[in-house]
Amino acid sequence: MNPADEILDIVDENDRVVGQSPRGEAYARGLRHRCVFIEARDADGRIFVHRRTPAKLVFPSRYDMFVGGVVGAGESYDDAALREAQEELGVPDLPRPTYLFKFLYDDGAGHSWWSAVYEVRCTTEVRPQPEEVAWHDFLTEDDLRPRLDSWEWVPDGLAAHARLAAHRAAG
Repeated sequence: MNPADEILDIVDENDRVVGQSPRGEAYARGLRHRCVFIEARDADGRIFVHRRTPAKLVFPSRYDMFVGGVVGAGESYDDAALREAQEELGVPDLPRPTYLFKFLYDDGAGHSWWSAVYEVRCTTEVRPQPEEVAWHDFLTEDDLRPRLDSWEWVPDGLAAHARLAAHRAAG
């Protein structure tokens, strides 16, 4: 199936379903929907970082420190987090990601989605999905930090990263 044809639940400012739409139409019309962000770490605690492929509908060729994507119509956040992490990492037996928190991402320019943030430990070799991931590596926090200002990142991932840091600092 063409990703633009995938049916999404359209939600309001309180994350209540108010309709459904194909993904391509939801993006084109700026319809609020649901997404998941999963921070994947390897056995050494390093963070999976990747560059998206040029074919992505949103934020092509940008870097991200999360795997994830849209929540399909009728799908739960938890099920979407597991599906997306397994698909993008190429690890079919990945443990279920742990839910951390949810926030409304809105850039004021037509990109708005409820964003559920998760974490998962991936202790086996990853085989990232070539349709999704153009480049990848596992980076330490110290390796990631200076790249936040020098690489072109997906803006929703940067927002999730900042909120995750605040979430962890609050303990």
